[in-house]
Amino acid sequence: MNLDEWKKQKRRTTFFLFITLFLFLVISLAQLGVAPGKLLDSGERIQSMLNSMVPPDVHEPAGVLEAAIESLQIAIMGTFWGVILSLILAVFGAKNLAPHWTISYIVKGFAVLVRAVPALIWALLFIAAVGLGAVPGILALAVNSTGMLIKVYAEAIEEVEKGYIEAITATGASKFQLVMQGILPLITPIFITWSIFRFDINIRYASVLGVVGAGGIGWELVRASQTMAYNEMLGITIVIFAIVLFAEWVTRFCKMDRKKQCTCFSVQFQLRAGIRYVLFFQDLLDLHQVRSG
Repeated sequence: MNLDEWKKQKRRTTFFLFITLFLFLVISLAQLGVAPGKLLDSGERIQSMLNSMVPPDVHEPAGVLEAAIESLQIAIMGTFWGVILSLILAVFGAKNLAPHWTISYIVKGFAVLVRAVPALIWALLFIAAVGLGAVPGILALAVNSTGMLIKVYAEAIEEVEKGYIEAITATGASKFQLVMQGILPLITPIFITWSIFRFDINIRYASVLGVVGAGGIGWELVRASQTMAYNEMLGITIVIFAIVLFAEWVTRFCKMDRKKQCTCFSVQFQLRAGIRYVLFFQDLLDLHQVRSG
């Protein structure tokens, strides 16, 4: 096959994929009942709702503040227990420290399974087990965190050279001493970076989990939506946005460079915070569709 024939075949393949994707989108829109006309017809209702949101208001500031603090506590506790559990399991999941290769595969398989289940599903499962409140929220974030942290911690441990581990073991060090005094100091930068990143993620999750009754400010948002208090919904949403900004500022503060110059007001920071804000609304809309269905 010469170059011209290869280019023609590539163009045909690209055209075929484009047509297939286009047909899939058209069929999906028809099956899901998505009609652009409905969006245009609902313009007046959307405008009325937006007008009702202004000015934003919080009818019970003390209750909203308490719920916001509870969301922070859920995120911190969920991250803490998730980090501890992940570090312990990562020791058994790393191939160079696991007692047997089967244990390593079992631990990593567990991490994949946990990572495949969204935090909202874990929250619903724990609510069914222990009831409403902050406890299922903490458990959901802790378990969901292990799915990601076990993987990154184990990979960091596996990067440690085999000769280094053998040298420490030859001194008569126990497995615990090897991990605490030999391995952990080497992976501390990676450990801290990923733990802070997971806390940043859990802050957003903690706000959403309240929507299903797992504690936090999300429940206040549900209460306001049930009474169609749109101005209060906007006020609570602004509080949630402030929590996300605070979490972003904390993570930036922990990652300050050697010159002690914090970059928390950079353009990248603003974009990331905005993305988290959009993702929060996406999670909320998805959950609302599930509850309505």
